[in-house]
Amino acid sequence: MSSPAPQLDAFTARFLREALDSAPDAIVIAELSGRIRYANSQVRSLLGYEPAELIGQYIEQLLPERLRGRHLTHRRHYAERPSVRPMGTGLDLYALRKDGSEVSVEISLSPIATEGARALTVAALRDATERRRNRLELIEAREAADRANQRKTRFLATASHDLRQPLQTLALLNGALRRMITDAAAAEALAHQEQAIGAMSRLLNALLDISKLESGAIRPDPRDFPLGALFEEMRREFTGLASGKGLELRAAATSASVHSDRALVGQVLRNLLSNAIKYTRRGTVELRCESGPESVRISVADTGIGIAADELEHIFEEFYQIGVASNTTREGYGLGLSIVRRLVALLGLKLTVASGEGRGTTFTLELPRANGPVGDAPGAATVPQTRQASAPEPLVLLVDDDPGVRGATAMLLRVEGYRVVTASSLAEALAQARENPGIALLLTDYHLREGDTGTQVIAAVRAALRNELPTVLISGDTSSTVRGLRPDDRVHVVSKPIDAEQLLSLLRTLLPG
Repeated sequence: MSSPAPQLDAFTARFLREALDSAPDAIVIAELSGRIRYANSQVRSLLGYEPAELIGQYIEQLLPERLRGRHLTHRRHYAERPSVRPMGTGLDLYALRKDGSEVSVEISLSPIATEGARALTVAALRDATERRRNRLELIEAREAADRANQRKTRFLATASHDLRQPLQTLALLNGALRRMITDAAAAEALAHQEQAIGAMSRLLNALLDISKLESGAIRPDPRDFPLGALFEEMRREFTGLASGKGLELRAAATSASVHSDRALVGQVLRNLLSNAIKYTRRGTVELRCESGPESVRISVADTGIGIAADELEHIFEEFYQIGVASNTTREGYGLGLSIVRRLVALLGLKLTVASGEGRGTTFTLELPRANGPVGDAPGAATVPQTRQASAPEPLVLLVDDDPGVRGATAMLLRVEGYRVVTASSLAEALAQARENPGIALLLTDYHLREGDTGTQVIAAVRAALRNELPTVLISGDTSSTVRGLRPDDRVHVVSKPIDAEQLLSLLRTLLPG
């Protein structure tokens, strides 16, 4: 004969009831069948019911009608495996008030055993209206911020392109005029104009780069890539600039591969190399590489003026420039290293600097090694064939939808001795390729009208000519998408505005003779 269930004395029963009534949450105790056995006084303020009204009713009465059928299934599953847990994790839950209105709630479930084998479940209901409102406001604020960033990104992309177009036209017209004019006074005026255009270009590039980094418009795309091709790219790009100052640029051969964003690492190296050349009056600028067991160290070292110890901590600040001798040309606005600092932080890399006044400077960037073997870049460059002296001047296909830029570029190339055919769209470029099978080089803008892109032009023209002809892809958009474009090693990506000397120097390396 089983013993009767223990009875609570009056004090203990009153104490438990008062404890449940003083709880901050509405508490409902129900059988696993769903019938309510107890409700505390908090159901009055949350749901509008007197506790006694709920005794004997089924728990589904407290749910909106649209949810009752689903809840019956959930309740049966819970009865099979009761446990302490929140109800409907990740879902928005609602309870039905006596007046028919709904309230957002959070519900915690806890099974208890009583009256022998008869099981009960305690449900604690808390008003989640404020929390849900805060969560929705947070989501709305995040979406609004995302929309604002997207608008800012679109604005910066448009600004990059539209602001660089007139500067590109001015730079190329300046280069053409300097080749056409022999008057000394006019030549001097054009030289001053070239300096002003260069200063405007550098400031615009730096300010747009900083704006993009601050807005979050630039997002890294880390991948494994070989450093050798990137070093060769840097050598080609900066040899002319270094030679113009009587400096020797050295780029070490390396077989090392790293894991990072190739385009952004390239931008860091460009800023460091440009800075090194600017502050070096004589000697060398070196791009070196040292491989370790887990990382690869890239160094940009120069024999320049160096940096005093008390200035080292300031060199990454905006607009800060170290003191230079009075007979040294002072270029730039002190933004290059500030951009480097932001890019290094964005990539999660480590950059150190060692320098001494009059002893040159070495910047060292540490990158993680590649995760596995990395093959050579696709489409390895082949050595261009040297033109015979009697051969006609190379024919260049120029594609740009801006009439001013297209006209200025064509004028510069023709003054330099190249033959030029022009196009403003993908369709026109294809027509020119079919009519001129002897095209030796393609020079194309990236953003063209009607949504066409320079990469589409490259693919279509090469297919029409059945020739992987060397290509220069120019863009005023410096987003990570465009910076990362390089279908193969015969495509050279450069940013607007590029001055006449840089453009012609690049063409001479691609079309020697």
